[in-house]
This record gives sequence, structure tokens and C-alpha cells, in this order.
Amino acid sequence: MAVIEELIRLEDNGSISFGNYLMDEKKKVLDFEVCGNLYKVKTYKDITKLEKNGKMLFESVPGATVHNFTMNERNIEFNIESTEDVQITMELEPEQEYKLIVDDMLVGKMESNIAGKINFSVELGKNTADVKIEKI
Repeated sequence: MAVIEELIRLEDNGSISFGNYLMDEKKKVLDFEVCGNLYKVKTYKDITKLEKNGKMLFESVPGATVHNFTMNERNIEFNIESTEDVQITMELEPEQEYKLIVDDMLVGKMESNIAGKINFSVELGKNTADVKIEKI
């Protein structure tokens, strides 16, 4: 895999890829439109953030590159790449239970808080991991 030089892009399969963890200085792209939704990405080596329609959707510390990010009402899937393990925060539905699967292994269940946030860490074998989050 490779970083996203343009910081965010729409893939041929309809997913989005975003982030560049190799940059020393923070850069951002505003108002990237996909299917009527506006995305904003801020990224560099220390943090990567993605907003959708003005609402925080994804944040990783340290920065990361996210490939093939897809999301519907039940599932979120993406591949994440970075130089080290990442701590991820996502804002989803409030007070819902989710199942976390990393590299086809069930990691466990988690519940979003009243604001809809979930936090989890991903250990990156070979600097990459496939992540799936399923609403229970």
C-alpha cells in the first residue's frame, strides 16, 4: 500500500482513501464531495482526522493512511497503514454495541458512549491491518 498523495480520493469501487502519515507538517483538504456528502481531512505524522458533513467521523493517533473506507448503517470496513500501532476514535451512533474485527479475528465488543464515540487500538502487523466494525 502507499500513502495518499492527494490526501483524500474516491476509489473505483466507491470507497474513499485518505491520510498521509509521512508528512511532517499538517495539511488539509476541505469540502471533498462524495455522493452529496462533504468530507474534510487533516493529516500528518502525528494525527489523521476525517469529518463528514461537519461531524467528526475518524481520528487516528499517530497519523495513518486509510484505504478503501466504506460505511453503511451496519458495517464499517477499511485498511489502515502507519509506522506504528494506532489509537482510533470514531463517532458513530450513541449508545450502540459494536463488534471489532481486525485481520479477520474478533477482538471484542464495545459500546459507544452517549456522544457516539468509540475508542480502540489496532496493532499493525507489517504496518497494516484490515479493520471491520459491525453494529450488533
